[in-house]
Amino acid sequence: MHNNKPGDFSPYASVFSSRRTALGAIASGLLLPASCVFAKAAHHAPVAWPHALQVPGGVAHLALGPAATRPVVRTAEGDLPVLVLGDASGWTAVLGIPLAAVPGEASVNISPAEGGEARKLAYTIAPKKYREQRLKVAPGKVDLSAEDEARYERERLHLQTVMATFSEPLPSHLKMRAPVSGRRSGSFGLRRVFNGQARNPHSGMDIAAPTGTPIVAPLAGKVIDTGDYFFNGNTVWLDHGGGLLSMVCHLSRIDVAVGDVLPVGKRLGAVGATGRVTGPHLHWSISLNRAMVDPALFIPA
Repeated sequence: MHNNKPGDFSPYASVFSSRRTALGAIASGLLLPASCVFAKAAHHAPVAWPHALQVPGGVAHLALGPAATRPVVRTAEGDLPVLVLGDASGWTAVLGIPLAAVPGEASVNISPAEGGEARKLAYTIAPKKYREQRLKVAPGKVDLSAEDEARYERERLHLQTVMATFSEPLPSHLKMRAPVSGRRSGSFGLRRVFNGQARNPHSGMDIAAPTGTPIVAPLAGKVIDTGDYFFNGNTVWLDHGGGLLSMVCHLSRIDVAVGDVLPVGKRLGAVGATGRVTGPHLHWSISLNRAMVDPALFIPA
């Protein structure tokens, strides 16, 4: 078995998160300090959602300043497209920070849409310590057979392509609603220990609810993947645009199909206990520029 398999109820997220390497010295004319990043926010109405939290698993709001057209922003590591919202009076890059990111200085690359010199924009990732949880599950869900190992690998590769989705139109706003009502039974970033074996941090929010409880779309989006996965059980992925995706899993039933376009609040399935679980609940993950980020940042407290 692989000791680096994630140990949450949606294990694929950490597989895709890449560790940030330490950034080398960058010419001062190209790298803006974090104070400059936020000083420009006064030029336009700031992005309200999700809440900004510049930690591993959080979201950064990087003010890009005014421009006639939307700038193109990509991550410095991985060269991944970043969601940019706003208007000509001021643009903001809304950046997902991977759970595996190393605290410290980081940057994104900005290319003006109308031409001009590309530049780097700096931001700082603060450290955050997440809690630990110990769980008992069926041994076959931790120590995989050769057959299950092969299935897991096939699913992992498939879900890499799902998470790479970056589509338009971009979302008009990023404020979400919880997909189901209930008690939060597992928080994002929780480091899981299954049967005494440590796994990667929990990449989503668990919400306890009885089997059959309706699950709804947290934000308008298009269904881009459904399936029954080894760890996640019955799963639905929604594309909200601009590299912002939602995943809900462990469903008892799936009521949508790939290609369906759902308004916010539309039913997409029901709570269940499929996949690797200790009881019925909903696991909800949010991916932003292929980084799993804390869903709590997208919903009212």
